[in-house]
Amino acid sequence: AVDESELLTVPDGWKEPAFTREDNPKGLLEESSFATLFPKYREAYLKECWPLVQKALGELYVNAALDLIEGSMTVTTTKKTFDPYAIIRARDLIKLLARSVPFEQVFRILQDDVACDIIKIGSLVRKRETFIKRRARLLGPKGSTLKALELLTNCYIMVQGNTVSALGPFSGLKEVRKVVLDTMKNIHPIYNIKTLMIKRELAKDPELRTQSWERFLPKFKRKNLKKRKEPKKKNTKKEYTPFPPPQPESQIDKELASGEYFLKERQKKRKKMEEIKAKQADAIKRRQEERNKAFIPPKEKPVLKTKKASTEKKIDIEAIKEKVKNAKKKKLGALPEEEVKLKMAADEKKKKKK
Repeated sequence: AVDESELLTVPDGWKEPAFTREDNPKGLLEESSFATLFPKYREAYLKECWPLVQKALGELYVNAALDLIEGSMTVTTTKKTFDPYAIIRARDLIKLLARSVPFEQVFRILQDDVACDIIKIGSLVRKRETFIKRRARLLGPKGSTLKALELLTNCYIMVQGNTVSALGPFSGLKEVRKVVLDTMKNIHPIYNIKTLMIKRELAKDPELRTQSWERFLPKFKRKNLKKRKEPKKKNTKKEYTPFPPPQPESQIDKELASGEYFLKERQKKRKKMEEIKAKQADAIKRRQEERNKAFIPPKEKPVLKTKKASTEKKIDIEAIKEKVKNAKKKKLGALPEEEVKLKMAADEKKKKKK
């Protein structure tokens, strides 16, 4: 009797056997090719590393061509190519080279247990400023967040422009894609990194392989943001009325109502002069008041009456007299009487002995 859980798990250190010419001795029926464009700034680097690319692909019997005029890279199979998946790996290789991944990492794609994933993040966020902030959040301060993600997933990650290129094992690529998409959805990558760290520790325990890990994983709740502050001035809508508002009075209507319209030109001028003089008088009065403020004395604080010292405590005169007498008897620097007597007695004894 074999346990079903053992059949579902892959033994540690197991690897799929490599695909050799013996598996496909007759080769491929038809040639297939893939091409990709690369930006202008990658031209100098590709010219340097292209011999290495041709050498690496030559081992799989795949031809590689670099067209600097058109700005493209092309890979094609040959009659000697026996691995049907080799052209797919070559296609991924040129794609990663175009996305600014260095050749030291790219040539790993030719291994069986390594794959790649190019995640497009440019269209996930509407505002350009928000997109740049979230992309920087993925990198972290001095690239620390990206480095932590690489260590936990065993993948090489390259953030370039509107895409994120990842290179590593299949299980790691799945986690990388989840973290990148969550970051673009405004979920901080540190939460996913904490979960990955816990999973890494749980994977070491063989007893927990068949159990659910949900009880160990942290659950992060989304906090509701504070409500938007209400404006001080609220625009209240007026009630709808089918009648139009009354027409504003013109200058002539106002003059007719006040009687100015019927005044003569001389009277109108006199009235204007009187209004100007009244305004001037008000301004002079205000100015004079401001000047007089400097001469107004400030209000003095009320004087607080000092409390008389309480004479409730009686002074003991006799005790003071005794202290003064005792002080008079004592000489400054002199020894007390008892000590003097003892000293005199000691001196007498010394003389008798002599």
